[in-house]
Amino acid sequence: MISERDSETTFDEDSQPNDEVMPYSDDETEDELDSHQPVVEPGQKRINTDVEESREPLKKDCSWQVKANDERFYEQPQFKRTVFLCFKKSKYAGNAIKTYKYNPITFLPLNLFEQFKRAANFYFLVLLILQSIPQITTLSWYTTLVPLLLVLGITAVKDLVDDIARHRMDNEVNNRTCEVIRDGRFKNTKWKDIKVGDIIRLKKNTFVPADILLLSSSEPNSLCYVETAELDGETNLKFKMALEVTHRYLQEESAMADFNGLIECEEPNNRLDKFAGTLFWRNMSYSLDADKILLRGCKIRNTDFCHGVVIFAGADTKIMKNSGKTRFKRTKIDSLMNYMVYTIFVVLILLSAGLAIGHTYWEQQIGNLSWYLYDAQDFSPPYRGFLNFWGYIIVLNTMVPISLYVSVEVIRLGQSYFINWDLQMYYAEKDTAAKARTTTLNEQLGQIHYIFSDKTGTLTQNIMTFKKCCINGQRYGDCRDGAGQLQSHPEQVDFSWNMYADGKFSFYDHYLIEQIKSGKEPEIQKFFFLLAICHTVMVDTSDGQLNYQAASPDEGALVMAARNFGYVFLSRTQNTITISEMGIERTYDVLAILDFNSDRKRMSVIVRESGGNIRLYCKGADTVIFERLHPRNLKREATEEALDIFASETLRTLCLCYRDISHDEFEVWNKKFVEASVATTNRDEALDKVYEEIEKNLILLGATAIEDKLQDGVPETISRLSKADIKIWVLTGDKKETAENIGFSCELLTDETTICYGEDIRQVKSTKDLFLSTSLSSALLQTRLENQRNRTGSSTHSSLKMNEPFFQDSRDRALIITGSWLNEILLEKKKKKKKLKLKFPRTAEEEKKQTEKRRRAEAYKEQQQKNFVDLACECRAVICCRVTPKQKAMVVELVKKYKKAITLAIGDGANDVNMIKS
Repeated sequence: MISERDSETTFDEDSQPNDEVMPYSDDETEDELDSHQPVVEPGQKRINTDVEESREPLKKDCSWQVKANDERFYEQPQFKRTVFLCFKKSKYAGNAIKTYKYNPITFLPLNLFEQFKRAANFYFLVLLILQSIPQITTLSWYTTLVPLLLVLGITAVKDLVDDIARHRMDNEVNNRTCEVIRDGRFKNTKWKDIKVGDIIRLKKNTFVPADILLLSSSEPNSLCYVETAELDGETNLKFKMALEVTHRYLQEESAMADFNGLIECEEPNNRLDKFAGTLFWRNMSYSLDADKILLRGCKIRNTDFCHGVVIFAGADTKIMKNSGKTRFKRTKIDSLMNYMVYTIFVVLILLSAGLAIGHTYWEQQIGNLSWYLYDAQDFSPPYRGFLNFWGYIIVLNTMVPISLYVSVEVIRLGQSYFINWDLQMYYAEKDTAAKARTTTLNEQLGQIHYIFSDKTGTLTQNIMTFKKCCINGQRYGDCRDGAGQLQSHPEQVDFSWNMYADGKFSFYDHYLIEQIKSGKEPEIQKFFFLLAICHTVMVDTSDGQLNYQAASPDEGALVMAARNFGYVFLSRTQNTITISEMGIERTYDVLAILDFNSDRKRMSVIVRESGGNIRLYCKGADTVIFERLHPRNLKREATEEALDIFASETLRTLCLCYRDISHDEFEVWNKKFVEASVATTNRDEALDKVYEEIEKNLILLGATAIEDKLQDGVPETISRLSKADIKIWVLTGDKKETAENIGFSCELLTDETTICYGEDIRQVKSTKDLFLSTSLSSALLQTRLENQRNRTGSSTHSSLKMNEPFFQDSRDRALIITGSWLNEILLEKKKKKKKLKLKFPRTAEEEKKQTEKRRRAEAYKEQQQKNFVDLACECRAVICCRVTPKQKAMVVELVKKYKKAITLAIGDGANDVNMIKS
């Protein structure tokens, strides 16, 4: 029986990919994957279908078309957009950028318009107009004009100086030069003259002028190393890799000039980490993703030169799309000043009105009867009172503080200089002084109530060192001799037997070294082989030394550890990777790389070994690895015990595992993989679903433990902030045990602190439906909750008005919660793809019930969120572990929403951008 009229018929329900909104995603679509996607060759992601057939489904979402070396292509009518009436302009932006606000014509009107938005300035403008009316004025007009011009002039000069600096910066950027194909040859061209479709050549240590598709470079396999500090603040190098076909055929200048490929891709957007498109060239089609795109603002590093074709220019580039309009942050002083000025206005009007009424009364009683006061104007007493009202407005103008805004700006400017000159905030080791980048928020620093801080790289140094590991249930890393006996005096391992060893690496477990040298433990060999092959690290050789370039310090530390233990990553191409295994050099075919992201929390690589066997190697967080293990993993408990021990020592952990794949299984899976890799809509979700199909029934190898030391002076800083009654929240993606022990080491938690865990907080359907488990429950707390439950029967909104504390005593408390518990308690479930369903129209009664149901759910959700904030804010410190970037931002927004407090967010990576912007 179908119980509801709007019941649904679902097709392929399990095949719907996850549709969780990602950072920078402002225009995600809900379109389904096209079932007729082109097919790609496994090694090169090449689509072996007819170009015309494969181009049709792409046109639906990939409406941005770029033709290399063809200016006439962009003059077609479909690439024009209407600007005003019948005037049309190309939809492709030029590469010149404009960040200034004024030009010589618009400066005066625009600046005056902005200044007269301020209430005080507008008041004195009205006052000046009133003083020009003879019947009203009581003072000369210049008594108001002079101070008004002085205030407007000072502010205008300040704005003019700032805008001239913007003009100079724009001119400096727009007049930079790079080599562009013109008339079949590379010629120096200014950035502002670059157009979409141009082929450009970039050299080492130069900035990328536009968003370009990498075609080739001087490095093997057309690798290109870039620094993205201008985009995300991260200074570690990242690598991009061109398509194999463009690497092979587009190296010479003549080939560049003859290149006529057509690129169809997504419209310009602000998603820095995503790109989807297809290159059509020589009757073939090739999938494009973010790893093949160089974004404007990147800097070319460790690469002599590279070539690319411009896809987005100027205002269409991703960095310019992200700039947007800067939201002006008003301080409490600004709000107070505006409130004071408006209050003075009201008082001034009331006072003038009272005086005008009094004057009207006096005119009626005395003025009309006194012949010697006659002024030859036959005005009635009410009209004279009306004129005098405006006269009193003029006379009492000194009540309005016209110079208040200027005085505050001057004070803030002085404060910013004092911050810059503060010797106590000078860091001598790096010769870095404090820098006040804004003059509008200085006084807010003394009013902060909550600090939200990232852990890795903020509280810690983000310098990773391999310390310990667990292999096949056996822990390694303690100070032991070759026989496995503990040593009282640590003796460093001698790595002289390894020609590739790094002299800076310190390790004290001689027993592990003996096990590696003996070769009797195949699990140990697989463990370090996995570390050497499952990564995205790039290598370059200088002076005979291997230099690794890793996207993250964790990955670099693991590959460096494998190198020291005899499993050395030597080189890679697009389809192979070469490793030295205890002195024996071998090359493996890389069939697929299953990328890491913050949702998957793992990465995998599928390789074909020398015997033809296919094997998947995977590393990731324990929470996601254990869910995908084969049921018969005998060493799981021992590994979990080792993970707990490592976490108690504040070490960062990863689990390693593998599985063998049959040829038939791989062929079936690879077909799905290549289809998902060229999907033009929801490509990431489709890939994640395909990854899930192969990452199962894994065999656990062990776990790694990496140390990340605290920054200097962290405990002292936190202690002083706590004395100022500033509450600190640490938001991190690490394990709960690791985060807790970091909390103790930085003295955020102490022995006197009572720790409340999120998992120990249960829900009941009451007004305040959060209470502690048996570890902290008491009779008083239970009684209070019962009373609240009884009170909720009369009003559904009474819960929002109650501010009873959760804790009756004043003990020092801290709250430690996880991302999964946060989602559960705040009812923030992951969004799922909408199912394909047949809907029947609802009746008015059913619509009303559905609306009421949604309203109650929203009210319940808001109640839950407020209770969580109330509970957390009663604790001196809060540690949120295993949280995503989206959850970091959500926590900040909740505290700002319900506490109306001034907050400070601190972070060092791209995953902290959402939190800082919130």
